[in-house]
Amino acid sequence: MAKRNAKKQPAPRPAKSARAAKSAAKLSAKPAAKLAIKSRVSSVGKKKSPKKREAAAPTLGRPLITAEEKLYLLFKEDYHARQIFEFLRVESVGDLEKFSPDQIVKLLSKPIRTTVERIRQKLADKNRHLLDDTEFAIEHLARTAASQT
Repeated sequence: MAKRNAKKQPAPRPAKSARAAKSAAKLSAKPAAKLAIKSRVSSVGKKKSPKKREAAAPTLGRPLITAEEKLYLLFKEDYHARQIFEFLRVESVGDLEKFSPDQIVKLLSKPIRTTVERIRQKLADKNRHLLDDTEFAIEHLARTAASQT
């Protein structure tokens, strides 16, 4: 009786890498024909789902004002905006829509950039410079000295 109750020792398990190698070997051992038949059967049995409609690009909807609307009426209280419209020489919404935001900033900042450049040159002529601008002053003096000779 003792022999019957004695439990059998489980067989030692193979290492994980050995198990992985065995399963990979089993998968690669299947003939290609079976795999091809299986893929055909699975694709034949499935119904194609109807194509979903592509989401339309979001729109602003119908405009609330016309392109001929005068900007000075639309921006009565915004003095700075009216100054920009005057600088750009636009009077209607349609005229303003021809500019991109980056274009407007570039056009508005150009006079400031040229004015700062003139200030830098004038100071360099008098052997002075703005903060951290000594390199420009030295180069400007060298250019003016070379052009005078």
